[in-house]
Amino acid sequence: MNLEEIINITENKKKYLELLLLGDEKEEMIDRYLERGDMYVLKTPLGMALCVVTDEGDGVLELKNIAVEPVCQKKGYGRRLIRFICQKYKNQFHTLQAGTGDSPLTVPFYEHCGFIRGSVIPHFFMDHYDHPIYEGGKQLDDMIYFQLKL
Repeated sequence: MNLEEIINITENKKKYLELLLLGDEKEEMIDRYLERGDMYVLKTPLGMALCVVTDEGDGVLELKNIAVEPVCQKKGYGRRLIRFICQKYKNQFHTLQAGTGDSPLTVPFYEHCGFIRGSVIPHFFMDHYDHPIYEGGKQLDDMIYFQLKL
């Protein structure tokens, strides 16, 4: 293995469930997109990061899940995956979108990667999860969509 490589995972995607659950706490939500999505794993000597993207039609690619092992966080692995996705899909899609909670941890990440704040789905996390979700000390309620032109 090279020091760092990105692998397209086409089979046994649930093998990475523990890492997927870092990006989306509810397995039933992951099941809605995992098999129809393209999954990529960034492997490094320190650990892994992954993402799942789906074709949402009309030239929109959606980042459904992005997760980085805690030991690898704050090292640029999430940004590396987003750059990879942008490069790989730039001739097939015009927009990469990502939905997330209004968290002090994820909002700055997407903004730093060049995403622009878009639409909001009110009470998404309250309506679709059976337990409160907290991130960065804040309870998530609305889903905020961010968009990046490819």
